Amino acid sequence: MSEWVKACGIEQVKEGQLFGFVHEDKKLLIANLKGKIHATDLICTHADADLSTGFLSDEGVRCPLHLSVFNLENGEPQNLPAEIPLKVYNIKIDANEIYVEL
Repeated sequence: MSEWVKACGIEQVKEGQLFGFVHEDKKLLIANLKGKIHATDLICTHADADLSTGFLSDEGVRCPLHLSVFNLENGEPQNLPAEIPLKVYNIKIDANEIYVEL
């Protein structure tokens, strides 16, 4: 059974920004790419790197450690060395708050 968890306020993730947060045992990333909010796993699947310290581009989020890029729509890595996709989560925005379905 899933639950909706409040991640942050919409003002905390302006266009082009990344926001990482932890809820219980889940480490999650909120990204605002061209005004669209995305939620994925926070930790790179190739190495233990925090993607909120990475870089956001049209292609997705780039890991700061080995520069793999992950598509924010489906979590798929766009280049090596990462080969395993990130988990992608549903989001909803209510009263200027971003919620993630876990």
